[in-house]
This record gives sequence, C-alpha cells and structure tokens, in this order.
Amino acid sequence: MTNIELRAKAGQMVFVGFRGTTADERSAVVRSIRRGAVGGLWLVDNDTPMGATWGNIQSPDQVRRLTRELQRHAEIPLFLSLDAEGGEVIRLKPKYGFPEFPSADELGRRNDLGLTRQTSRAIAMLLKELGFNFNFAPVVDVNKNPANRAIGMKRRSYSANAALVSEHAAAFVEEHRALGVRTVLKHYPGHGSATGDTHLGYVDISLTWDEDELLPYRSLIGRGLCDAVMTAHVTHRLIDPEKPATLSPVFLQGMLRTSLGFDGVVLVDDFNMKAISEHYTFEEAVRLALTAGADIILQGNVVHYREDAAEYAQEAIVKLVSTGSIPAERIEQSYRRIMQLKYEML
Repeated sequence: MTNIELRAKAGQMVFVGFRGTTADERSAVVRSIRRGAVGGLWLVDNDTPMGATWGNIQSPDQVRRLTRELQRHAEIPLFLSLDAEGGEVIRLKPKYGFPEFPSADELGRRNDLGLTRQTSRAIAMLLKELGFNFNFAPVVDVNKNPANRAIGMKRRSYSANAALVSEHAAAFVEEHRALGVRTVLKHYPGHGSATGDTHLGYVDISLTWDEDELLPYRSLIGRGLCDAVMTAHVTHRLIDPEKPATLSPVFLQGMLRTSLGFDGVVLVDDFNMKAISEHYTFEEAVRLALTAGADIILQGNVVHYREDAAEYAQEAIVKLVSTGSIPAERIEQSYRRIMQLKYEML
C-alpha cells in the first residue's frame, strides 16, 4: 500500500463533528473533505450531553443546503449523520422548525409496533429529505437501571425487556432501510444497567451488567438487521480487567465479531468523552481501538474543538501503520467494511 493509498483509506475511517451552519470554500470542514481526511460527518444542534456547543442546525432549509454542499465537495460520498432517536435525544428539534417525535421509552411502554414503525418511518423520511444517510440510532440498551442519567433518565431505551427492545429496534431499522438510511445499534455491549455516564468519566458495569443486554445485538445481527454498531466506553472488569469495551479485543473481536458473528462496521463512541479522554491520549486510544477491531474513529469535536480534527485522526492512523504499531491489513479490513456499507447506501 502506497502512502497515498494509506492516507485515503485512513481518511474513510475518520468521523468528526464540526462547527458552522454553512460549508463554503473557506470552511475548515470543506478543506478536510477535499484533502480526503474524513469519511463521515456528525451534525449537532446547540445542546449536547457535553454542554452548549456551536452547532450546525438552524432550520430545515439551512440543513438541506448544508448537507448538499458537504456532499458536493466529497470525491467519495460522505456518511452524513446525527442522533435522531426521538424524544429528548434528537438534533432536529421543534425549536428549529422540525416535528416532535415520541421517545423510545414512550413507544416501548405503548408497545404498538405499528406506531413504532410509523414513527421510525417519519424520522427516516425527514432525514432522507434533509440529505442524511446515516442515523446514530436506535438505542438498544436494555433499561436495567431507570436511574441511569445517560439512558434511563433520558427515556432513550425501549424497555427493561430485552426481547421487546429487539422487536422495536428491528422495526426502526427496517423502516430506515426502506428509505435508504442506514442505522447504528448502540451502545455495545450495553449501557442500560450502568450507574454512571461515560460523557463524564469512568463507568464500571462489572456488578450491574448481564448477558441479557446482548440479546438485541444477537437478535438483530442474526436477522441481518445490523448496519453498524457503536461501542460504549464502559468497563467490565470481570470480562476485561484492563480496558473499556471500546478498546477491548475481548469485547470487539471475541464477543462481537466471533460470538455474535458481526462482520460489519464498528464505530467507537465519541473519543472526546471523558471515559476515554481523561484516561488515554488520543493516539493511544486510536491504536487500542483499531487493534481491538473498531473501524471508525469518532470525535464529536464540539466542546474540545480543533479545526483540524479530521486531519489529526487521519495522521494518527497513518502513523500507526508507518511505525508498525498496527498492520496495513487492519486498515484494509476496515476500509472494505466502510466502502461496502457506503456502496449499499447508493
């Protein structure tokens, strides 16, 4: 693999957030796209779990223009994504002129798959019409701890019943696929039993997690309804005493790839979250994640902003290969998975 090829493939493994509601020739994000430093972009509004940010969303017309301009500059089509779960966690809020959607918790309580399909279809139609092709949803965390501030208290889980979570998530995925929008199951291996929030720091699920939390992944992967998986930065010391799931070969290679049989795209959750950023350097986290089997490095880039976030991540991947820290074949594997998913979206 030549250096040019390596850089191009590494760029497809980079997913970042950015600042701005337009994408003109002077924009930092446009420079990153044209340099081939980024394969996916994550749009946010002004309110995120990490606090107030400089977001990308002002109105429906503005978002349509923005996504069109972003894709126009890309040689390889970009993943354009955002969190559109419904309820509290959706970037397209009524205050910007978008409709309101029920939360996963409300849909699960009503347990009407027809309503879940109707809601999921409406979300997917909105995303498609706005120019998005990738939704960072559905949440398949099982609501083991309703007091969990990251999941339960935000009403992001369909249910404490893993089988019910699986059925409603399947409806969500199917309705998105029917409109050409791909989805991400999150947060593997399960954040629903946690007592802490990985946005804020280290979270140990050793005494709260059980294998029931894998059931939605096993069900949806087995039914061919898993486009991609997003990892959680949770630590289970009885399974991997050293590393959080995001950085763990036991969780990614052993459980997800081998036991559950998933060979698709694995994204890490935001590396700017404190469960990672306070315990690892960025370069170390990238090395461990790729070694463990992750394919895409995600940086929210909203609170700890850097203009060259995409180039920074791309260079970290290139350096890992150049120094022999990870083999070039590891990059090839991820690149093939990413391009296959992009091909399926066209």
